[in-house]
Amino acid sequence: MPSLKRKIESVMHADNAASPEPLASLLYGISALYAAAQKLRAFGYRQGLLSSRGLPCRVISIGNITVGGTGKTPMTIYVARKLQQLGTSVAVVSRGYKGGAEKSGGIVSDGRNLLMDADQAGDEPFLMASRLQGIPVVVGKNRYESGLLAIREFHPEIIVLDDAYQHLKLKRDINIILLDHHRPFGNAHLLPRGTLREPTVALSRASACILTRSPQATDQDVSDKRGGIKSAMPHLPVFKSFHEPYFYLVKSGLQTPLDEISEFLSPHEIVDIKQRRVFGFSGIARNDDFQRTVGAAGFNAAGYCDFGDHHRYSPGDMEDIAQAAQGAGADCLITTEKDYVRISSQLMPLSRDLVVVGVRIGFGGDGAEFIAFIQGFLQL
Repeated sequence: MPSLKRKIESVMHADNAASPEPLASLLYGISALYAAAQKLRAFGYRQGLLSSRGLPCRVISIGNITVGGTGKTPMTIYVARKLQQLGTSVAVVSRGYKGGAEKSGGIVSDGRNLLMDADQAGDEPFLMASRLQGIPVVVGKNRYESGLLAIREFHPEIIVLDDAYQHLKLKRDINIILLDHHRPFGNAHLLPRGTLREPTVALSRASACILTRSPQATDQDVSDKRGGIKSAMPHLPVFKSFHEPYFYLVKSGLQTPLDEISEFLSPHEIVDIKQRRVFGFSGIARNDDFQRTVGAAGFNAAGYCDFGDHHRYSPGDMEDIAQAAQGAGADCLITTEKDYVRISSQLMPLSRDLVVVGVRIGFGGDGAEFIAFIQGFLQL
């Protein structure tokens, strides 16, 4: 089964010419049925055959039309903080994917205290709650009911919905769609032949588009991609953002919860760690991106071990990672912040020092324009 899953994932992320047959043909047939279902669903909401409910406050949705890896979590953190800095009261609502409270719903954080652990909340809502002081985080598959819970308990003026572009049951005032600068639409196929969640015509629902992972310097490629989106959707504002990594160190033998880590490594400390051999591991949607980030940051990587997205680490997994690191001659581990959320929730002591890599959003020159867009849209 794992080998079949990897074969399917290789087809999903491959270009047409690189896809093996007959698996690609089989997946293409399934994706055609999936596309028809998505179009029928969208038609039902447009025509009012399927109902969509609104909350008694303003709502901003952040999402994408591809599977994973566009930076929804750091973008949600960024937008929520900016709204807070503008003097508005904010709450974040997330599905809580694979968390214990996903079906029942609940409060992850009241803005001051964490009320759930990562297993209950889901790794991404827990990460957001750990980073968003003064901003409540609520989870639940039923985003309408979760929104009402947030309103009853915290009275926010604005709710930020995490990963809700396809959640058409709930109305929103601003619909922000994130597209990866390097592969905005994957290989242009829908699931499971590609990574598209719905046809690209779904861009018509967006209020604004953000190209994530863009080069920090303005270049012709960014201009071309902006121009391509604008030609298809002339009404759509298109902004450019990039990912800025930050790092912190968890010493071996410690069990430090994420919310207790407030100091990141200084440039001098990072230089010292780069002299050591590190062994990387991750279980996210795009493990290859993490590996490129480690390489681009200049770490001396002795090897990597990857797992499926949202992987729940066991003591056996950590032993295997430690043995692989020892075999590769590494005296330090490196992983993503999302992975550390899952590890720290299990209270598993570390056999080696661990460098944790987080990501925050940078906008450069587009930042002021993006915030002005939100202020104008919401009349703040």
